[in-house]
Amino acid sequence: MNITQLGEARFPSPIKRTVSDNLSVPEHIISNKQKVGKNNLNFELAGPREKLYFDPAKTKAGIVTCGGLCPGLNDVIRSLYLELTHAYDVHEVYGFKWGYKGLLPENDAPVKLTAEFVDDIHKEGGTVIGTSRGPVDVEKAVDNLVKMGINILFTIGGDGTQRGGNALFQEAKKRGHDLSVVGIPKTIDNDVAFVSRTFGYLTAVEEACQVLDRAHIEARSVENGISLVKLMGRNAGFIAAGATVASQDVNFLLVPEVPFKLDGEGGFLSVLKKRILDRKHALIVVAEGAGQDLLAGKDAGRDASGNLLLNDIGIFLRDEIVSFFKNEKIPVVMRYIDPSYLIRSSPANAEDSILCDLFARNAVHAAMAGKTGLVIGYLHDKFIHVPIELMASEVKELDTAGFAWRAVLAATGQPERFE
Repeated sequence: MNITQLGEARFPSPIKRTVSDNLSVPEHIISNKQKVGKNNLNFELAGPREKLYFDPAKTKAGIVTCGGLCPGLNDVIRSLYLELTHAYDVHEVYGFKWGYKGLLPENDAPVKLTAEFVDDIHKEGGTVIGTSRGPVDVEKAVDNLVKMGINILFTIGGDGTQRGGNALFQEAKKRGHDLSVVGIPKTIDNDVAFVSRTFGYLTAVEEACQVLDRAHIEARSVENGISLVKLMGRNAGFIAAGATVASQDVNFLLVPEVPFKLDGEGGFLSVLKKRILDRKHALIVVAEGAGQDLLAGKDAGRDASGNLLLNDIGIFLRDEIVSFFKNEKIPVVMRYIDPSYLIRSSPANAEDSILCDLFARNAVHAAMAGKTGLVIGYLHDKFIHVPIELMASEVKELDTAGFAWRAVLAATGQPERFE
């Protein structure tokens, strides 16, 4: 995949071990022998280049975090700063406050990052420079970036954030201002194409497992106890599936990729009834995007970024379960738990902290080489450069015929479909 280059890289890199633009990573490493090479994208390998486009002594970089919280945001900010200053000797790095709003001059002034400022931020959840949702006034934002002399902008966020970053690059290009925009994909849901694991995902699974452990205790400590836990996952059930397999205590998992029916002999409520009569307790996990078809006609609107808001499947399912067992004259003790915001605001665990560091350092390498309009991807244990438009055009979902979903079915014992 071709990556946009601002121009000829002329400055020698201070990093001795570099990689060539000619090295690539295939999208698929396992292929049908008769179809080798067909429909198999090749991505530019990330890493330090031999020549830099930007003179480090004259370079100014900015960082912006957008969208919802995710474990590891502060780790990324810190590692971006450290790689810029320690590896490349760049000493003007700014954190723009409150997401894309911070690019506008009428809002809070950006923070100049220092070693003291970033010293302990990786130990905290959230983002020290703040975040928000919503689009950016591209012309006014570029006016401000040009006025400040910003050469590099790191955009940490989802597909909307990255499309916004690309718009900033295109506007700067029209004006003849060299601006490298490099995205770092941020989604706790692990649903980004060309990224085998996003930062924050494993922390979310770990935190969710603790919630499931306690929810399981609540359910089995009373007769006919039912614990229902809603976890993150707007379009994909990776967190819910990962936590279910790691926990091994979940009896039912509902995810966006697998539609389900509530009523009828093979419906979810009938299967749950059998479980309660046989075992006297049940632990249910539902991903936030599951079962949206059951709430059809209830328009929840859109958020500031233009994303469709989800109807609350957790509350709906809780009420349907309570009503069903009441009609069946079976007394149950219902517990409903939604730990989503507690999980999102957690600091990253060790595994995610390492991943954050690697995403950040590879983003700096790309930017200093003058590459732009790209997002750092992660495939086959290699970091890659992915054009923003390509990453934003594809969505990763659970393969319900694959190993991950088969593991869920084995761990829960639930039927493949509730229908």
